[in-house]
Amino acid sequence: MQAFLKGTSVQSSKLQKDKGAPGTSTEKRVRPVPWVEKYRPKCVDEVAFQDEVVAVLKKSLEGADLPNLLFYDCQSFDERGIQVVRHKVKNFAQLTVAGTRTDGKRCPPFKIIILDEADSMTGPAQAALRRTMEKESRTTRFCLICNYVSRIIEPLTSRCSKFRFKPLANWIQEERLLEICSKENLKYSKEGIAALVKVSEGDLRKAITFLQSAARLVVDQEITEKTIVEIAGVVPSKMIDNLLQTCFKGTFEKVQIAIKDMVDEGYAATQILIQLHESIIEQDLNDKKKSAITEKMAVVDKCLADGADEYLQLLSLCSIIIEQSSTN
Repeated sequence: MQAFLKGTSVQSSKLQKDKGAPGTSTEKRVRPVPWVEKYRPKCVDEVAFQDEVVAVLKKSLEGADLPNLLFYDCQSFDERGIQVVRHKVKNFAQLTVAGTRTDGKRCPPFKIIILDEADSMTGPAQAALRRTMEKESRTTRFCLICNYVSRIIEPLTSRCSKFRFKPLANWIQEERLLEICSKENLKYSKEGIAALVKVSEGDLRKAITFLQSAARLVVDQEITEKTIVEIAGVVPSKMIDNLLQTCFKGTFEKVQIAIKDMVDEGYAATQILIQLHESIIEQDLNDKKKSAITEKMAVVDKCLADGADEYLQLLSLCSIIIEQSSTN
């Protein structure tokens, strides 16, 4: 295989030399990189808005007492079964480490195994990992990354130092997005950046992905709020307000038409549900009415997850909104 690869590289280098003959111009093609990777923090100091986590990590890295780590609630280890833990992870964990760095300092006497999406591991696999973690503690440290810490078994969590990554504050997101816009020479409006911050809900990775998609969509034009709404698949707030006003003051037939129009536009019922929930909370209704509507939202959300018809479920929800808004 190596010989084949070397042979290929030799042939390609010959072709490049031929192309680079006098009279021709060659340009180095730069491979496009997703901005999420391009602007990913390269060191601990570049991690934004996680001051406590950064401080503890830096202190641990200064010494030789690095514990097992559990990072959670941060938004791939595709093989998560017990056989993988018993063979791949266990065999690697048993290897010893030694040597010195280029600056002459000795390497730590342990290696780090990073398991992403650890909350998707089966129960038996996590139990097997606990035994490996316990047995190979002299030579190995584990770093588990997950979204839901409640899905990690207690014997694992008790052997790790837990670090929760909280959603980023709006001003931190805005600061990073403006920095990327400056480096990429993008034209943008203040409303566009504000919309990015809102739809990302504290997830900077999502915001950067939306920003790159918007930049490709408008090319050299200004990135506006409308562009971000289209990219993110968010329902325009005006449509949500119109639907609620129709529920409050209109007839059932008009509500049917409004819902049909939204579904025909291609907006996801789950997204409509999320935005309706946000709007209902802000409406001038008493707590009893709001609780009845939000309880129905929970039922509708479960039905949608089970594959129910989107139009009928939204119609069912709006009928409850009409009922609650019309009662004294």
